[in-house]
Amino acid sequence: MIKQRRLLLLGAAALLAGCDNKPKAASKPFLSAVDITGADYGSKMSLPDQNGKVRTMADFKGKVTVVFFGYTQCPDVCPTTMAELAQVKKSLGKDGDRLQGVFITIDPERDTPELLKAYLTAFDPSFIALRGTIEQTAAAAKDFKVYYAKVPSKSADTYTMDHTAGSYVFDEAGRLRLFTKYGGGAEALAADLKNLIASAG
Repeated sequence: MIKQRRLLLLGAAALLAGCDNKPKAASKPFLSAVDITGADYGSKMSLPDQNGKVRTMADFKGKVTVVFFGYTQCPDVCPTTMAELAQVKKSLGKDGDRLQGVFITIDPERDTPELLKAYLTAFDPSFIALRGTIEQTAAAAKDFKVYYAKVPSKSADTYTMDHTAGSYVFDEAGRLRLFTKYGGGAEALAADLKNLIASAG
């Protein structure tokens, strides 16, 4: 009998607790990005920016940071990605100041600091370029699990670069959250970043 009363009391307490605690609203699903929360890519990255200041991912805490590996002579993927990111920043309105674009060159032989400054300014002056030595670039790409390779062309003194066509998104706490595939479009990226920003409050 005592045991039954205890069970009834526990059941009643559970019901009351359920009434008092309203269920939390589920976060909106991401439209095009892949949720990779918990991955530690980029944790060892350390590269000079276009002004010579050494940067790590910790420098970008406080902003939603989108990291893309590319090169300035890329004919389509790189300029499209950076143009879309600039478009997304504008579409965020006042929250655009909470977004930081970071471009890491995979072609430090040709991408000088001066060239990188001019390249990024054409998209958004607030975007930051990172450029290391050949060895530093390889280490950063390995840290982010990014593939890239030099592809010789018909002329002996020219080449192109194959590389991962996607971006990594860190939240304002500096945690890696999303991987966005190339081709998703600015509208879907904007929606995903708005969702990420909103979740931070």
